Amino acid sequence: MKVIDKIALVLIVIGALNWGLIGIFNFNLVEAIFGNMTVLARIVYGLVGVSGIWGIKLLFDD
Repeated sequence: MKVIDKIALVLIVIGALNWGLIGIFNFNLVEAIFGNMTVLARIVYGLVGVSGIWGIKLLFDD
């Protein structure tokens, strides 16, 4: 597994955990750490989104 694949996987897990916290406890960890839709929060959301797209590639790798 390449380094970029590992980074993408970590970000996918972070995104999944954040959505789990939102769904179960109505608590958004990203906004709690970085603020409500600040530049840093948007960067984190963007990176998680790009990682999700990269994760599609991981499904089809040998």
